[in-house]
Amino acid sequence: MNLEIPIDGITLILGGARSGKSSFAEKIARETGKKVLFIATATAGDDEMAERIRNHQASRPAEWQTLELPRGIGKHLKETLADAVIVDCISLLVNNILMSLPEDSSMEVVMHEVHEEIDGLIAAQGRCGGQWLIISNEVGMGLVPPYPLGRVYRDAIGWANQSLAHAAKRVIFMVAGIPMIVK
Repeated sequence: MNLEIPIDGITLILGGARSGKSSFAEKIARETGKKVLFIATATAGDDEMAERIRNHQASRPAEWQTLELPRGIGKHLKETLADAVIVDCISLLVNNILMSLPEDSSMEVVMHEVHEEIDGLIAAQGRCGGQWLIISNEVGMGLVPPYPLGRVYRDAIGWANQSLAHAAKRVIFMVAGIPMIVK
C-alpha cells in the first residue's frame, strides 16, 4: 500500500477516538523536516482535558508553532510561513460551534455556522498553500444518538468530513493505529 502523502493540499485523516490519527499526522509532519504549524481546536473545560492538552503540547517538537483556535481558523489564518499545517481536530471544532450557539438553535443555524467554518478552513489552505493534515473523528459508523443535540453533532461532523474529503487530495482512515487509503 502506497501511503505517499501529497506535499501540498489537504490530507484528511479520519478515524475513531484513539485510533492513532494525531500521532500519524504528527509523524508525517516530522518526516517533512519543514516548518510546522499546529492548530489546536481543543479547549480545557476541566482538569482532565487540561492535562490532555498539556501532554499533547509536551509531545510536539519545540520548534513547531502552535495556534490555539477553537473557532475561526479561516478568519484568523491569513498567511503562514509553515510548509505543513496540522489541524487537530474538526470534531472539537464542530463541538465548539455547537457550544457557542443557544441550546435551541435550529439545524439550519448550526449547519450555517459549520459551513462557514469549513469553507473558511478550505479557503485558508488555498490562500496559504502547503501541506495540510486535517484530523477528524468518523462518527457515522456508530449508533444514532438518542438525543437531538447528539444527532445534530453527528450530522454536522458528517457534513464537515464529506466537504473536507471532497477538497482533499488524500483521505486516510485510521483503525487501531493502521492507516488505510480511502482516496
